Amino acid sequence: MNMRLKKLIPLLSLTLLPLVSHAADSNGNVSKGEYLATAGDCVACHTAAGAEPFSGGLKMSTPVGAIYSTNITPDKATGIGEYSYADFAKALREGIAKDGHHLYPAMPYTAFAKINDADMHALYDYFMREVKPVRQTNRDSDIPWPLNMRWPLAAWNIVFHDDKVFQPDSGQSAEWNRGAYLVQGLEHCGTCHTPRGIAFQEKALDQKEAAYLTGGTLEGWHAPDLTGSLKSGLGNWQPAEIVTFLRTGRTDTTAAFGSMTDVIEHSTQHLSDADLKAMATYLKSLKAARADSATPAADDNTTAALIKGDMSHRGAQEYMDNCSACHRIDGKGYAKTFPALAHNSAVLSDDPASLISIVLRGGKMAVTKEAVTGLTMPDFAWRLDDQQVADLLTFVRESWGNQAPAVTAEQVQKLRKNISTVERKDPNKENEPNTGQPHQ
Repeated sequence: MNMRLKKLIPLLSLTLLPLVSHAADSNGNVSKGEYLATAGDCVACHTAAGAEPFSGGLKMSTPVGAIYSTNITPDKATGIGEYSYADFAKALREGIAKDGHHLYPAMPYTAFAKINDADMHALYDYFMREVKPVRQTNRDSDIPWPLNMRWPLAAWNIVFHDDKVFQPDSGQSAEWNRGAYLVQGLEHCGTCHTPRGIAFQEKALDQKEAAYLTGGTLEGWHAPDLTGSLKSGLGNWQPAEIVTFLRTGRTDTTAAFGSMTDVIEHSTQHLSDADLKAMATYLKSLKAARADSATPAADDNTTAALIKGDMSHRGAQEYMDNCSACHRIDGKGYAKTFPALAHNSAVLSDDPASLISIVLRGGKMAVTKEAVTGLTMPDFAWRLDDQQVADLLTFVRESWGNQAPAVTAEQVQKLRKNISTVERKDPNKENEPNTGQPHQ
């Protein structure tokens, strides 16, 4: 788990490792291609709510307008049924469809380029032979002209895309290489967890570049730092905790939120123990992106003040009224039930987008084979105004030894405007429009 394996496995075995590690369901019926498609979480983006698997139509927001995922079932008229293997591989590795048009980089071909030939063949066979064909016409994007023109993407690829297949590192263990292959490629973790530049490009594609997996913000959610940073990364996580998180969506102190719950439900919970351990090994090898960040020190002053009924700290009253019943006055929550807020790396990120979003929108834990209860957190957009949300989250980020920047009402207001889900109203005032202000 901590890279202590002796490096006695020859390079040939490192090259073959991604080809042989796949799992079966209880009946032994999962093919290698299905396992790989599950690892790639293809169903999450290529399936709209209530639609047939892989039939496309899921709306995805971008800074210039919404795009809709495509039908990747083997239907010959509207899907990829006429794709040859070469067409299929070109789409996944280069982002170019059979008819020659360039795909938007919301399709993670920058990561899928790393998939080796044997795995690519297995994926092709799965989609052509095992997936049900669905007649579902693809929908055009909402991106306005001239921004919707595709030809500039060719230049984008020249500048930002590396289409080379993953190359094992002979200086690392077989387990490390397997983890790197999954994290960089099929699992495409960098798509969310790596910051993006002005052209929407990932600033890094692997651990050789400093920005890789240091955290990124998309659609109002901040995917946290996955490097060894002690404060806001995985520096204080044990490999076994990472495995547990990827399998169940929770640990004793934290829980998945936002789109990560879908990743766990559709993808990582179905991976083999060996693959989860390999991913943990690789992630734990990443150097801290923020070497100056220290582990938060325990501080009981907040707890003592709340016990005495001292609400003088900004946001304390909002916390007691809305959060303390589940997350407790000591901020430690309840193991595998309600996440801790004290010293939680997701809470301590410099970017508070996820905290704001989950307070406004609410959230649901991942439902998995080992954690079947998808506990929910209610949304508070109807109950708290922008300043109250800012005060509440500032209190959380400054209490129990947490040391994270304050949240402003302006930050809350910006994300409130971008919420696409339907906000709940005060159940006692169902006919009153939601103004974003508290009900008196």
